[in-house]
Amino acid sequence: MPGEDTPAQDAVHIRTTEQLRAVNNVVRHRVLAALRDGPATITQLAERLGLAKGSSSYHVRVLERAGLIHVVRTRKVRGVVERYYAHVGRRIVLPEPVAGQRDVLMQHALADLATAPEGTPRYVRMQHTRIGEAQFAEFERRLGELLDDLRDARDPDAPAATAAVAFFRPGKGAAE
Repeated sequence: MPGEDTPAQDAVHIRTTEQLRAVNNVVRHRVLAALRDGPATITQLAERLGLAKGSSSYHVRVLERAGLIHVVRTRKVRGVVERYYAHVGRRIVLPEPVAGQRDVLMQHALADLATAPEGTPRYVRMQHTRIGEAQFAEFERRLGELLDDLRDARDPDAPAATAAVAFFRPGKGAAE
């Protein structure tokens, strides 16, 4: 049986409009990121993210109603019940983006990159090339393995790091 720090499900698949709206917000994305480090109260999340407590509460409620986080424990502090929230699943699986609309995942990755403190270590690179289908599939497999290795190397006591990868074939008329 999973403990409070272990999500109950392997994956939560985003299927409803309510869920998509919940994850399609940069603040809620940051709340989800903060909860990767373990359960937290609304007050703790507000402090970690530099939010007003009311704002933190609102975003937590939206994520909870969407079934992405849940209360894993409570405790009474000076007559008030504190609720500790955690992820429902180890990962969130987003639907494929609708043609012509922004990719939610990449939108959040770019926002995180743009707001990272100046001077923090980063590696950003864009590479254009021409490769066949077999090579494309091989690189896709290798990138997936590398990201799995990164996930498995997680050290809860180390500073946070994020990797965002977009490997794709551009549409017609894209610059080469």
